[in-house]
Amino acid sequence: MATLSIKGVRKSFGSLEVLKNIDIELEDGGFLVLLGPSGCGKSTLLSIIAGLEPSSGGDVTIGERNVNNVHPKDRNIAMVFQSYALYPTMSVRRNIGFGLEMRKMPTPERDAAVKKAADLLQIEHLLERKPGQLSGGQRQRVAMGRAIVRDPDLFLFDEPLSNLDAKLRVEMRTEIKRLHDRLGTTIVYVTHDQIEAMTLGTKVAVMRNGVIQQFADPQIIYEQPANVFVAAFIGSPTTNFLNGTLEATNGLLSLRHGGGSLDLGGLQQDVGAFVGRPVVAGIRPETLQVAETGVSGTVEVVEPTGPDTMVILNVGGQMLTARLGSRDRPKLGQAMTLSVDARAVNLFDPDSGDRI
Repeated sequence: MATLSIKGVRKSFGSLEVLKNIDIELEDGGFLVLLGPSGCGKSTLLSIIAGLEPSSGGDVTIGERNVNNVHPKDRNIAMVFQSYALYPTMSVRRNIGFGLEMRKMPTPERDAAVKKAADLLQIEHLLERKPGQLSGGQRQRVAMGRAIVRDPDLFLFDEPLSNLDAKLRVEMRTEIKRLHDRLGTTIVYVTHDQIEAMTLGTKVAVMRNGVIQQFADPQIIYEQPANVFVAAFIGSPTTNFLNGTLEATNGLLSLRHGGGSLDLGGLQQDVGAFVGRPVVAGIRPETLQVAETGVSGTVEVVEPTGPDTMVILNVGGQMLTARLGSRDRPKLGQAMTLSVDARAVNLFDPDSGDRI
């Protein structure tokens, strides 16, 4: 295990700058998730950490060693890819231990390492099978076992669950979480799935256009998003954005919008400079509840999902999505009022998009 330090890392392909002064510090045993949409630079950053791609500037340090000019095979890292990259003619046993075999590790030690990894991943009964005889989830476990036996300083996961169906994704996500808890490994994990990021990471770096928008604990990113992009990207359903003017009366705040006024009470954010000015209120769908007072509008869409009911409300021409209980089934066109937990509201500058 080791710490990971990334300072001022840049990457350009000709005139196209895909990474712009990336700074990250990950503690020993931490689980960093690089999260963002396709093309944001997260896989490029992972490749630079691995040594598969040279940076255009900056430093990457693993443990106490600067690895800028260190060959990938000498960085003591292990990678798990989206594609399993298993040898189809080799047994599971040999696939897991092949890297150790190439390093001339004695057979007894190699066999012990393979058995330990297989026991940990609960695939000991599959050791004599070939990859073609395995399910997708089993193949991914074999790929993880091949990484574990190397006992690396750093594990790198590049969207490892993308090829799995929804049920297997949940199972493997749990498996990776359990693996991290048991081994205390330092992990960097790339995904575009915000559920994976929130459930797995001890730290999340939200990326967009080669820039880290926010780097923090998952809960902080959820509760205090740095800007409109982060607020919209994290959470399902996505955050509601209600445009209005911030007002203050006797020290209490409210948002005047097209459908009326939203009471914000004594909002915790320092927003004094924005009183009397336009702002954007970020409201999570799960913080809205049916009530007598609050935000009123007309029901436009009702989407039962089983445990929840998604209701889209037209509030003065702006749409709000509420995540309500399964028994809340309003009719289309019905008038509805929703209360808002002011403590969960974030205000954003409409010009910069940054959290006030």
